[in-house]
Amino acid sequence: MATRQLVAEQGGRQRLQDGDLIVTIGRREFVIGATALAAVPAITQAADPTRKLGYAIVGLGYYGLDVIIPEFAKCAHSRLAAVVSGDPAKARRVAAAHGLPDRSVYSYATFDRIRDNPDIDIVYICLPNAMHAEYTIRAARAGKHVLCEKPMAVSVAECEAMIAACKAADRKLMIGYRCHFEPCNVEAMRLARAGTMGRTRYVRSEHGFVQRDPSKWRLNKALAGGGSLMDMGIYSLQAARYMTGEEPVAVTARESTDRTDPRFREVEDMIDWTLEFPSGAIASCQSMYSANQNHILLMGERGRIELEPATRYADNRMWTGADGRERDVTPAASGRTQFAGQLDHLVTCIRTGREPIVSGAEGLRDLRIVEAIYRSAREGRTIRLASGTKA
Repeated sequence: MATRQLVAEQGGRQRLQDGDLIVTIGRREFVIGATALAAVPAITQAADPTRKLGYAIVGLGYYGLDVIIPEFAKCAHSRLAAVVSGDPAKARRVAAAHGLPDRSVYSYATFDRIRDNPDIDIVYICLPNAMHAEYTIRAARAGKHVLCEKPMAVSVAECEAMIAACKAADRKLMIGYRCHFEPCNVEAMRLARAGTMGRTRYVRSEHGFVQRDPSKWRLNKALAGGGSLMDMGIYSLQAARYMTGEEPVAVTARESTDRTDPRFREVEDMIDWTLEFPSGAIASCQSMYSANQNHILLMGERGRIELEPATRYADNRMWTGADGRERDVTPAASGRTQFAGQLDHLVTCIRTGREPIVSGAEGLRDLRIVEAIYRSAREGRTIRLASGTKA
């Protein structure tokens, strides 16, 4: 098994060593120019409407290996075409188990060679947050479309660099906001946007789980960019935005973390924040790594919409309440999962030329708000945001 360690470097920078992967982490700048991308290879296979487009999965941790890869069996337009890992033996085992040839196995050091593999149309980045920007940009330079896990990156500057790289390469960039393909969340959005519950007045969303192991990369700031906000908090923030259909104009946040707990020496445990929207609606959101919670509530002038669990991988539930009556309106299972829907959506966008419903611009909007949440908690004051508009 590959060993993973953080090695300190001069100037407070760090590097993650994972098998044959060595990635420097720090204040990175990505210079994206048209000349640097002039050699991007053309991808003609995507024009064949009968061909399933091939994904390279970058990162064979739990999510990439146990959640995403099995979903290709349920996809109509997507297939597994390659794997990228810092553990060569693991990568070969996974490839063999899925009938992939040796040429479809890459290490992080050989990642850029994906440009020469016509079977790879899309790169799905399932790496620690601090590596999202680097591998998105490298994938774009190799002429591949990108599906990047949330959060999009660890800073607004990185998000902007990712968008610029994909634009320069004329490649699609989609962020892994799977709940936009999850039946309960899709139906809740539809009901809320249609005004079924009247004008939205209040949204509440809490997401968290117990992160027990202090050695997990999500508790390392250099790799995660932050704590629960950069993980479960994205679900709470997304829920507030897509349930209201608006962009917030102000945020007030507060952090509560026991710094004597070895899990939270570098990142936050619990953070809660209030968002103010142009319509007057308020959202109260929370994320934490010390309790299990998974809940979304919308209160309108005529009723409410509630999801609990709200954003799990399966078996979410949904209710509506109006006039003193409560109804279970959980959509019937369709046999199509949120993950397969997400994978196939990007293929459809590539073939039709449409932008993904959760493009890089969506990820950038979230990171702008995330940075404001951290700033508000740090400075102890309300932070005004750019003028809110309809999402």
